[in-house]
Amino acid sequence: QVQLVESGGGLVQPGDSLRLSCVATGITFTTTAVAWFRQAPGKEREYVAGFTRTGSYSRYADSAKGRFTVSKDNAKRAVYLQMNDLKPEDTAVYYCAADRSIITSSLYYADQYDFWGQGTQVTVSS
Repeated sequence: QVQLVESGGGLVQPGDSLRLSCVATGITFTTTAVAWFRQAPGKEREYVAGFTRTGSYSRYADSAKGRFTVSKDNAKRAVYLQMNDLKPEDTAVYYCAADRSIITSSLYYADQYDFWGQGTQVTVSS
């Protein structure tokens, strides 16, 4: 059984940093695409950053470029999202997602992922 568990969310002020973690069981990240998505109230779930199935390349949404860094540790079956210079518009529930067969061109689409975590809330407010 595949399980993804996120942690690291919280309430921070604009300009602060957070590091989100996602730990997996029942799946290996060596041949699995893994990504971070986020969903703000009243909005659709959107891609933030992640890795292709081979893990060779990471991809970022425009909103994350320059501020967020995605990394993973295959041995620990963990993926991380380092978020710097957080803004109020980054407020959302952040989800970890994984899929064994997704192709690179489909990485950005939430409906292409089979496995999801429960999410962790990130609130950026002064």
